[in-house]
Amino acid sequence: QVQLVESGGGLVQPGGSLRLSCAASRTIFSIPAMGWYRQAPGKQRELVATITRDASTGYADSVKGRFTISRDNAKNTMYLQMNSLKPEDTAVYYCRATYIASVYWGQGTQVTVSS
Repeated sequence: QVQLVESGGGLVQPGGSLRLSCAASRTIFSIPAMGWYRQAPGKQRELVATITRDASTGYADSVKGRFTISRDNAKNTMYLQMNSLKPEDTAVYYCRATYIASVYWGQGTQVTVSS
């Protein structure tokens, strides 16, 4: 099993930055794929960014060039650096891990972009 705990959310003005963290309960080097998803009120959960064990990354078109996903195997932590934030980025952000054919989710962290 894998427990995931997100942190780093909060209220930020448009154009600002936040860095989200996702701490895993086991060494993330053993986790083939991890990612960030988000869910805005009244909308379905959507993919934001993914990263594999060999650090290959992928992004939703809406965040390309603004968000950066990374992982620190020594700290068993995945990150999402979010720059140039927009009001439409407001959502609960979740981290996800795929491990031995099972999918694990964190509890989510709220990001609100507003002036």
